[in-house]
Amino acid sequence: MSRSGRRPRILIVGAGAAGTLTALHLTREASRRSTPVEVVLVDPADRWARGTAFGTTDDQHLLNVPASGMSALPQDPSHFLSWRQRRGLTADGYSFVPRRDWACYLDDTLVEALRQAEGEVAVDHRRTRAVAVRRDERGAAVTTAAGEEITADAVVVATGLPSAGHHWAPPSLRDSAFYVPDPWAPGALDVVRRDRVAPPGVLLVGAGLTMVDVVLTLTADDRADRVLHAVSRSGRLPHAHAPALRPVAIPDVAEWGTTLAEIRAHAAEHVAGVRRTTGDWRPAVDGLRFQVATLWDRLDEADRDTFLAEDAGGWNVLRHRMAPSSAAVVEGLRGSGRLALGTGQVRSARPLPEGGLRVTVGDGGAERTLDVGWVVNCTGPRLDVRTLGNRFLDDLLRPRDEGALAVPATAGMGVCTANGRLVDEHGSAAAPLWTLGALRRGELWESTAVPEIRSQALALATDVLDAVAPLPRRLEDGRLVPGTHPIARPRDPLGLPLSTTAEAAAAYNAGLERVMLLKSGGEDLIRQAAELDPGFALAHAALAMLGHEAGAAADVQASLAAARKAIRKRGDDRERSLVDVVGRRVRDPRGSGARALRRHIGEHPRDVLAVSAAVPTIAFSGIIDVQREAWEVVEGLAPAYGDHWWYISLLAFTRQDQGRFDEAGLLAESALSCEPASGHAVHAQTHVLYETGQHATGQEWLDHWVAGSGRSASHRAHFSWHAALHELALGDTEAVRRRYYSQLAPPAVTGVRALVDTASLLWRWQVTTTAWDDTEVPVPPIDPVLEAIGDDLLDRPGTPFTALHAALAHAASGDHRRLAALAARCRRARQSPTRTVVAPFCDALLQAGDRRWDEAAQGISALLPHLVTVGGSLAQREVVEETLLLCLLNAGRAAEARAVLDARLDRRPSPLDRQRTGALSTPAPA
Repeated sequence: MSRSGRRPRILIVGAGAAGTLTALHLTREASRRSTPVEVVLVDPADRWARGTAFGTTDDQHLLNVPASGMSALPQDPSHFLSWRQRRGLTADGYSFVPRRDWACYLDDTLVEALRQAEGEVAVDHRRTRAVAVRRDERGAAVTTAAGEEITADAVVVATGLPSAGHHWAPPSLRDSAFYVPDPWAPGALDVVRRDRVAPPGVLLVGAGLTMVDVVLTLTADDRADRVLHAVSRSGRLPHAHAPALRPVAIPDVAEWGTTLAEIRAHAAEHVAGVRRTTGDWRPAVDGLRFQVATLWDRLDEADRDTFLAEDAGGWNVLRHRMAPSSAAVVEGLRGSGRLALGTGQVRSARPLPEGGLRVTVGDGGAERTLDVGWVVNCTGPRLDVRTLGNRFLDDLLRPRDEGALAVPATAGMGVCTANGRLVDEHGSAAAPLWTLGALRRGELWESTAVPEIRSQALALATDVLDAVAPLPRRLEDGRLVPGTHPIARPRDPLGLPLSTTAEAAAAYNAGLERVMLLKSGGEDLIRQAAELDPGFALAHAALAMLGHEAGAAADVQASLAAARKAIRKRGDDRERSLVDVVGRRVRDPRGSGARALRRHIGEHPRDVLAVSAAVPTIAFSGIIDVQREAWEVVEGLAPAYGDHWWYISLLAFTRQDQGRFDEAGLLAESALSCEPASGHAVHAQTHVLYETGQHATGQEWLDHWVAGSGRSASHRAHFSWHAALHELALGDTEAVRRRYYSQLAPPAVTGVRALVDTASLLWRWQVTTTAWDDTEVPVPPIDPVLEAIGDDLLDRPGTPFTALHAALAHAASGDHRRLAALAARCRRARQSPTRTVVAPFCDALLQAGDRRWDEAAQGISALLPHLVTVGGSLAQREVVEETLLLCLLNAGRAAEARAVLDARLDRRPSPLDRQRTGALSTPAPA
């Protein structure tokens, strides 16, 4: 409720895609908070979700984004596909489906969200047009075309760009009855299709996606005598999407400079580089899209104007592409002569006696005339909001005694905002006015596609509710106060309060963000925070946790003691709980420490440091040994995080672990679109590409990321290991050798990474290639790797996962004495997977070392169903299956080995496995 006790009212001007997405996320977020709100949609449309883009009723008008990218919920990228599947429609992620389907989907999704809100949220659709807005004592008041004034606590302007631009048309054309100024007006093209009196030709002015839709509509009746003439200044058609989905290549733009000339050069280099390695420019352009707002923000107004004049057209034909099926139709029409594409501008139009127009088209000094029945404006909306003639937008921009409520952004492409909140003539964002979508193009450039708008809608919903109905807050002394209370503490990246100074909080937050990104140097910044404020208990506790859980360079006991001392003087419930958790984890990590950490996460789910320690990832071993329980923990955090990139990254890894590779890839891409340096998202995408057999693509994509956004990744060796697996699967052992010596050999890699990544790679390399083909060059020696690992990890591993890899390292070195000692130690271990899986695996490796291949194969086959309890990923555990194949090969059990490889090829193809299957199918020479 608001401060007066009444239900807050949020008014949304516009009920198209942007307005409906805003209403959807307001409904979901208010329901999650148990905050009653009233949402009023003001739009003359008969039904919400039917704006200009999605109000079409023509099934030939397709999405120009694959269906997999059209979920209304960023945290559930398969939401739209699931909706289609429930309705018996095609649910292929790379399909380009009718836009009207998406309008129905968005409508249904809002209705379902309202049902689940159980009366907490009410949505009222006023079928009228908003014409004016003013500040008032409640917040704002909007006047409608009917003269009604609706007061609200907040107003969201979601009009899009409602007017088609036709300033290019000479008066003789604009005044003609045979001119269609807006092809999206209801029934606008029906008269063109029915006309059999005027000349059959139609002139389409503009050659973008609007023209494509009009072409599809006007050629649907197969009228053979109709020829469409499309003209534009450049004569360029939009490009088509690729035949198959490829992962995007997001560039690291940190050093791209701040001028248009610098950015142009780097962008061209990026596109050329990706094209060289992948054979396609599209992954580069799609990746560049995610960095556009960052690059646009660097440009001054002069450079932005230059870009709009010289580069925008070229960018648009690359970025805004046709569906492959639409492109095929367009090309077919051009090939048959029914669609002619040219350059030029309309200079004049004269009526013809039988109806229609004689149009003069000029191109430089040359002119030509066309006799056509109709001229259709396909140039799209005007860019400058100051010239649209939209009464509501004009009122926002008009001068007032107290100053205009909004000011135009670059070139009039929308209005200026502070993260979506309107900035007025005096530079203040105090008015309760927000906007999203097309009206933010001046400050973002790319802000019209659903993937951008849905994220803006979610952020806006959170911001608006924080303003009109803020949640209660707890102060440092424990008092619970209203959300509007003026006393505030610094907050961490997820909004949790910190009991420290602003300076120390800044250092702590920078360090925590590096931990979240899997970047190196996080503990150094957190240590700096503790030095800036020795009484900052959370910083000391974080250092102790990172040292104990993730092997960071920290004095665990000293940091823990400092945290306990500081928390007695200062700290809230969460901070006290975390200090207690760290102490228990150090003392009893798998018992009371694990239980305390899970309890802490239940009470404080947005504590990213605690969640990081609990969930098994590259950096943390986690507290959960049962795979399904780890999935449940991650999925249960969804209400606390929404579409935050860090959580989406963890969810992506969970989805690939579940074998839901399409969803995992979409989630990873969604996270990377928000944060290109997210190591967790890259890790998830890497597994997706490996497990789906996209080895060449995976190796190229991963190398691109490591060289760019991943340059400061804290676990580069693991990403290099993944790239080496791709190369091994491709059968390119020389590439593996180059990567080993440049990225994975000691001293560059030491400790646990040398054990899990380097040693396991050498064993896998040996058992998959040299053991099968005696012409292969031997793998590099393992002795330097063992030295870099250290005896403690090799002989006294602390977890089932590290014990398994220690066994592989001993097997690779041929040291049967240490392997036997490790087997004996594993049989005495407290943890069941170490006793029941790792110990038998050690025995099987010993049997293989003694060439008792049948016994070894039997032992490994028996433990494979239980291997998941050891932990790690499917790609990491696959080395055990490779060892089984080696045993079967040497035992002469070729049919069984071939069956294992065939099953894997069905799941994940690779040239190496096909080669080995072929070798097993060929009888050995006598």
